[in-house]
Amino acid sequence: RLRLHDGKLIKDRRYHLRTYPNCFVAKELTDWLIDHKEAPDRETGIRLMQKLMDHYIIHHVCDEHSDYKDAKLLYRFRKDDGTFPLSKDVKVFMRGQSLYEKLVSVEESILKVREENSVKYQRTFLGCEMIDWLVQEGEAENRKEAVELGRALLEHGIIQHVSNRHHFFDSDILYQFWINFRRRRRLTELLNENSSRALSESPDSPFCLRKLNPDPGNTSFLSVQTNKEIKIVSAVRRSSITSLAGNSNPYFSIAPTLVFPPVAECNPKSVLKRPVTNEELLSPGAPYIKKTLTIVGDAVGWGFVVRGGRPCHIQAVDPGGPAAAAGMKVCQFVFSVNGMYVLHLDYQTISSLIMTGPRTLMMEVMEAIE
Repeated sequence: RLRLHDGKLIKDRRYHLRTYPNCFVAKELTDWLIDHKEAPDRETGIRLMQKLMDHYIIHHVCDEHSDYKDAKLLYRFRKDDGTFPLSKDVKVFMRGQSLYEKLVSVEESILKVREENSVKYQRTFLGCEMIDWLVQEGEAENRKEAVELGRALLEHGIIQHVSNRHHFFDSDILYQFWINFRRRRRLTELLNENSSRALSESPDSPFCLRKLNPDPGNTSFLSVQTNKEIKIVSAVRRSSITSLAGNSNPYFSIAPTLVFPPVAECNPKSVLKRPVTNEELLSPGAPYIKKTLTIVGDAVGWGFVVRGGRPCHIQAVDPGGPAAAAGMKVCQFVFSVNGMYVLHLDYQTISSLIMTGPRTLMMEVMEAIE
C-alpha cells in the first residue's frame, strides 16, 4: 500500500462527475505487480488481489463488485478510507509491529543478541527491561498495564520466552520477538499460506487422519506429506510405503494415481469427556503435566488429528505413525508447536502451522495426571 502511494498509483480520481480519493485502477495495479515482480503473470496478480479483497484489505470504491476484476475499475485500500475492520487480533498485531519498529529504530535499544544455555537468540530483551521501557516511553501508564500488554503480545505469538517455558513476567526472564517485522515479504506468500489454511478449514481437511477403506487389515490415510503435497497411501503396513512408490526413495516423486473413495472422518465427535479451559490447564496445582514430543514426519505425514480450540486437543492418533511413536496420546492438549505458544488458537490455525512448518515437529502437550 505504501509503495503504491509512493508510486502515485494511489491517488484521487474522478469518474462520472464524482471524485474518489485515494484509489487505484485495477488494470494499472495488475501491470504494476508484474513490472515489480510481485506476480509472474496477470492471473496470479488477480488471485493475489482477490485474497486482499477476501480479507477486507481492499474493496471496490462503491462496493458494487465482490470480486477483483482486471479492468478499468476503481478499488481502494480500506485503511485509506477508514473501513478496515480492527478486530482485537489485528489491534494486538499492529501494536506489536509499532513497538518493534520503535525499538529497532533507537540507539542503545533493549533488543540485543543474547545467550542462554549456550544458545544465542536474536531480538531479545529482559521482561523487566521491556516493562521499564514501556512505562518510560508512555506506551503504558504503569507496570501492571505494561505486563498486560506483554502478555497479550505473547499470547498472540508476537513475543515469546526464548525456550517457551514461561508466560510474560516483570522479571529478568529472557524473551524475544518471534516475528521479524522487517523481513521483506512478497505478496505471493499469501497464496501459499492461505492455500494450506483453506485446506485445513475444509470439511475434507488433509490434516485429518481418516480411514478411507474400512476393510479389515487395510489402512488408508489421507495426510500431508512433509513436502506439503497431498498424497493418498494405502498399505497393510506403513513399512510397505516404498513398495507403493515404486522406488527405494521413501518419499514420493510422483503422486500415485488413485481413485478417491467416499471420505468419512474418524471420531467425528470430541473424545474429551468434558470441556477444559486454558485457565483450568494453567492454574497452580492443576492435575496436568507437560510433555515435549519430537515427531519426525514420514512419507504419510505425522499421523494425528488436532481438533477443538482454546485449547485444542488430540482427537486421534495413528497407532503405527510417528506421533504415536513419540508418545502422543488422544485427549492431550496442544501447548506449543515448534516453539510457538498455541493454547489460544483454534485447530485450523494450529493445523496450518504444522503443515507449513518443518518435517521435524516439536510439540509440547499437556495431559491429565491419572
